[in-house]
Amino acid sequence: MIKVYGTETKKMLNLLILDVLRRYSDADHPLTQQAIIRILRSDYGVEKIDRRSVKANVLSLVDMGYEISMEEGNGYYLISREFEDAELRLLIDSVLFSKTISDAYAKRLIEKLKSFGNIYFDMRVSHVKPTPTMNRTDNKQVLYNVSAIDEAIDNKKKISFHYCKYGLDFKMHDLGRNYVVNPYQMVASAGHYYLLGNLDKYDDIAYYRIDKMTNVMILDEKVKPQKDVKGLEGQLNLSKHMAEHIYMFCGETLNVTLKTTPNMMDVLVDWFGKDFKILKSTEDDLEIMVRSNENAIFCWALQYGPYVEVLSPPSLREELAKEIKKMSQKYGKKV
Repeated sequence: MIKVYGTETKKMLNLLILDVLRRYSDADHPLTQQAIIRILRSDYGVEKIDRRSVKANVLSLVDMGYEISMEEGNGYYLISREFEDAELRLLIDSVLFSKTISDAYAKRLIEKLKSFGNIYFDMRVSHVKPTPTMNRTDNKQVLYNVSAIDEAIDNKKKISFHYCKYGLDFKMHDLGRNYVVNPYQMVASAGHYYLLGNLDKYDDIAYYRIDKMTNVMILDEKVKPQKDVKGLEGQLNLSKHMAEHIYMFCGETLNVTLKTTPNMMDVLVDWFGKDFKILKSTEDDLEIMVRSNENAIFCWALQYGPYVEVLSPPSLREELAKEIKKMSQKYGKKV
């Protein structure tokens, strides 16, 4: 219980009533003046209050811009909040399915988000809990990394960091190399944060998983101008860039012609957005042209091998044929 003493009671009463409405009311659960008085006594220790004081303070809150329903005979409830229940649930689900933050931090963040709802929202999501099976990162520096990289991008400064990978012991191990990178943009893809950057000795974009970085430091040295990096010469079209780099691979972007079926349209839009071009379509066949990173489309074509065929470029088609032959030989062996 939050205890309010002496003269502070009247000064804080409208804020306490606002808190009561936030925590206990909605359109399905309006509060009578008597119910508000009862909660103020039980939760805040406010004894000297009557129905006229409740109404006067609610009117004061309305004058300050808060949307409160005061329909006669129906009680009071807060109409608008910082977040609607659906918005809060969306944010909580985003935390649940993020692989970038640890289990402990996910739990704390979900509790903070739940505090923006009322007690009825809290009951509806009481069964939602992050679990270790979500394959979250073990790196406790991720949020610091994001903050430091954001500051470096704002100030056009280079960063340095160490990069890690998992070993057979299921723990992350430092590769033992200090990377110095020009940072340009952070993006989220498949539940992970990536940095789009550049190494000085190269002229193209490199991608780094932010949850695999440690010891991130902002350097005094200015970044290489973005116009000097291949693929970033003009304004970065992030949606177009992400559609062309579906697996966050480096390499050349090229035009790829695919043959599939109309039933694959949902999959194509999920992966490539709506920028691909339909070349031919019949009831049974669909031929499209999409711009994509060469390494990414190679893996994608293998993933969806039973449903798609790469028609061009010939070099990509040949590489896929070689890889499929190797796979066939593996599975043709007796175990």
